[in-house]
Amino acid sequence: MADLSVTVNGLKMPNPFVIGSGPPGTNANVIGKAFDENWGAVIAKTVSLDASKVTNVAPRYARMRALEGREVIGWQNIELISDRPFEVWEDEFKKIKDKYPDRILIASIMEEFNKDAWTELVERSEACGVDAFELNFSCPHGLPERKMGAAMGQDPDILREVCGWVNAVATTPVWAKMTPNITHIVDPARAALEAGCEGIAAINTILSVMGVNLDTLRPEPTVEGYSVPGGYSCKAVRPIALRMVMELATMMFGGGSGAPISENGSLPIKGEYLDRTLSAIGGVETGEDAAQFILLGAHTVQVCTGVMVHGYKLAGTLCEQLNAFMDKKGFATIEEFRGHSLQYFATHAGLVERQRAVKAAEKAAKAGMVTKDTAWEGDKFVEQSDKLVSNQ
Repeated sequence: MADLSVTVNGLKMPNPFVIGSGPPGTNANVIGKAFDENWGAVIAKTVSLDASKVTNVAPRYARMRALEGREVIGWQNIELISDRPFEVWEDEFKKIKDKYPDRILIASIMEEFNKDAWTELVERSEACGVDAFELNFSCPHGLPERKMGAAMGQDPDILREVCGWVNAVATTPVWAKMTPNITHIVDPARAALEAGCEGIAAINTILSVMGVNLDTLRPEPTVEGYSVPGGYSCKAVRPIALRMVMELATMMFGGGSGAPISENGSLPIKGEYLDRTLSAIGGVETGEDAAQFILLGAHTVQVCTGVMVHGYKLAGTLCEQLNAFMDKKGFATIEEFRGHSLQYFATHAGLVERQRAVKAAEKAAKAGMVTKDTAWEGDKFVEQSDKLVSNQ
């Protein structure tokens, strides 16, 4: 049986599956349930110093189902960060760490552009025993009007400054969570890493309008007849998340290139941040889903909507399925295949060049031309030589 354990930024986890920040980590009770079900780590719902500014509405979810059956393929939320006072969270952080001292609890934090507020959040959270931080630069709705969340994460210069504030006082690992609602996700990620963050998490939800009810003519989810764009998640976003994780991993760890062809495949791109980590998020519901993100460079894989659809026992299923994949392929550890598939990405020009080379080799082989020294035969030497003579 394969070993699913991982060590990320010095944090030891029994498996790479992490509860993503959101409703599944909204209080001590559900966080404890996650640990009991053997999730590798839990990222609590995002906290701020002043919860009085946070007011959720209901309904706040909308779902897209497959045309046939009840399968949920898309999920939209207009949920805000935690509406619970930070003092309550301080007490619960302590209780969780007292009960589960060997498990990894990560605080997700968010504030306005205020150095003192970010510093206070870090210092008070660390005093409660949290093991790491995830900086929420990515919430796409509800708070951007306060210049928080995605509004901050879309500006690399502001993000770099805030990450600098946090890393100046944090003594535990810091991850920066990226928004997908941007043209080039590597730009803010590079800024976060330059400012000292130990890791990147990506992606958060994609800003969306789930749909319009053709009976009422109102957008959904509808609150007193009105709505706002919200964050789109679930399995429908996975292809987009895979692309962005690939881009981040290539920047951080290296990968393929559109290259002229080399004898051993794609020419490598040297990674800029080999000592940092990447936590992948986006539509993970099976161990096979997770394996794809790991193959593209992820150290851990976060699940949020998947828990809301399938429950906390999903962790066991994910571990079984990932274990089966690893056993089938002969991988003993996560590190043995992490990032393996990055080498197979190229530019379109690189694909054209490779295809041209393969077709040329096939044509030569069909004509009986020797293209490799090992193909020479003693009995056919003269015939093979003749075929290599130019028609001119």
